[in-house]
Amino acid sequence: MQVLLIGAVALAASCQTTPPVQEMSDARQAIAVAREAGAEERAAIHLRAAETYLESAEQQLSARKYAEARYDAKQAKMKALDALRASESLPPAPREKSL
Repeated sequence: MQVLLIGAVALAASCQTTPPVQEMSDARQAIAVAREAGAEERAAIHLRAAETYLESAEQQLSARKYAEARYDAKQAKMKALDALRASESLPPAPREKSL
């Protein structure tokens, strides 16, 4: 029984020791899509939160804190998707009329 428990713990630990490459990529892509949808103007707070989480994930990745980097990358993706939804649900910002 102890051997199984040790094996399970080792397996769980090994899953978290790999860099979160896919999660980082997903977050970057979600932020790019939100920007393209106009989130910088229509959902700036959500977009900035996504960028902040991504910056944190990059720092954690550099420090080889992969579990923390994975968490922050997932949060960045979620915030970017929030920005995307918010920017798509709001009408475009009114433009000033030129004289």
